[in-house]
Amino acid sequence: MKDIVKTPDGTSARDFRDALGRFATGITIVTIAGPEGPMGFTANSFASVSLDPPLVLWSPARASSRFDLFAGAQDYAIHILALDQFELIARFGRSGVGFAGLEHALSPDGVPRIPGALARFECQRHAAHDGGDHLIIVGRVKRFALRDGAPLVFSQGAYGGFLHGG
Repeated sequence: MKDIVKTPDGTSARDFRDALGRFATGITIVTIAGPEGPMGFTANSFASVSLDPPLVLWSPARASSRFDLFAGAQDYAIHILALDQFELIARFGRSGVGFAGLEHALSPDGVPRIPGALARFECQRHAAHDGGDHLIIVGRVKRFALRDGAPLVFSQGAYGGFLHGG
């Protein structure tokens, strides 16, 4: 099969996005204590950065209506969703109901914790960097939690799961 080689420019934006979509990502919900209560943000831009010190990153889109609140948060939690948590994507998406009616707990820093996440990283902002139409936020992990289960993944415009074959 022959590669199609392109330059990322205005005429190839859809192809560039499709090429990026070939990389399967996990789905996360980032939570903060907002000015009017708990808030969440669905994101798949998450990565580990360092084990020592323990650093992770996520990247909110500047076009988001909630960008300023999340970009300015000093404490936040990143929840990695399990396959059985698919409904949370819409709940914390653009027009979702967020925490309304969702049982949750608070971290010692007052950050909302979503129950049942496959993993959770409670972070304090360490650094932020310009990332074009996104902001790259690096957080120092203060606490983390994990459980067994299958992750919810996104690739090529579709959601699915990945089961470990052992």
